[in-house]
Amino acid sequence: MTDNATAAPAPAVPYDVVVLAGGAARRLGGADKPGVRVGGRALLDRVLTACAGARTTVVVAAPRPTVRPVRWAREEPPGAGPVAALEAGLRQATAEHTVVLSADLPFLEPVTLHRLLAALGQTGADGALLTDADGRDQPLVAAYRTAALRRELAGLATGPDGLTGLPLRRLTGALRLTRVPDPLASFDCDTWDDIADARARIREHGHVLDEWISAVKDELGIDLDVDIRGLLDLARDAAHGVDRPAAPLTTFLVGYAAARGNGGPEAVAEAARKAAALAQRWEEEHRGRKDDNGGGPSAPDAG
Repeated sequence: MTDNATAAPAPAVPYDVVVLAGGAARRLGGADKPGVRVGGRALLDRVLTACAGARTTVVVAAPRPTVRPVRWAREEPPGAGPVAALEAGLRQATAEHTVVLSADLPFLEPVTLHRLLAALGQTGADGALLTDADGRDQPLVAAYRTAALRRELAGLATGPDGLTGLPLRRLTGALRLTRVPDPLASFDCDTWDDIADARARIREHGHVLDEWISAVKDELGIDLDVDIRGLLDLARDAAHGVDRPAAPLTTFLVGYAAARGNGGPEAVAEAARKAAALAQRWEEEHRGRKDDNGGGPSAPDAG
């Protein structure tokens, strides 16, 4: 699979998600990796935000506060490994397709899931997974046919130790897979150096604003897509046409006005349009005064 497209249409069929979040994080010194913050947000919350379009989201780990409601599952015994954890999460999946994710993917986006599901739907494969910058398979950033996973898990469970301790390659090695290269979305945080790298990357030019807006929406519990560029243009117009402090106050009032209405993106856009038109009128009046030789009364027409 060599598709390098960065966008794909939203999935046409429902899908479930299983997030594996119960590892020991030995390379992080046993730290609570899902709770480590990158860009002010816990790694697990970043993943849950990216897969908010799922019909059902199951997190395999001990329950904890999360940015949105999820279902919880636990492998038996706890710490039995990724295959056992996947089987535990899959018990609650009912969709034809299941996306399987680790909890340490700071750059996962909804479009990543859409690409994987699109690749799965366009092929006869059992699964579609990302490959990293070195071309290595990432089976925990993948979309699978749920029936194929259940089939292979049932076969592996007949072994002497069941699923306990089995590596993921024992499962994925029996599946027909297609691959989607994506070095950024497949980046996972196994070490503190990885965490430091991720924290630095989100401040790179072109990313920091989107990261900040996503973090604020998560913090405030807002699920709303707005025209960020349009709001920035409004702030610029208010600062230029009225006064610099008018910029943040105007955008606040636009949000407040939208909330009093239906609260959707259309309400924000309409309030922003009205405020921008008002700022334009202020600027025109200001220019008119400048063109009026100081703003005094006009001389009477000669007659």
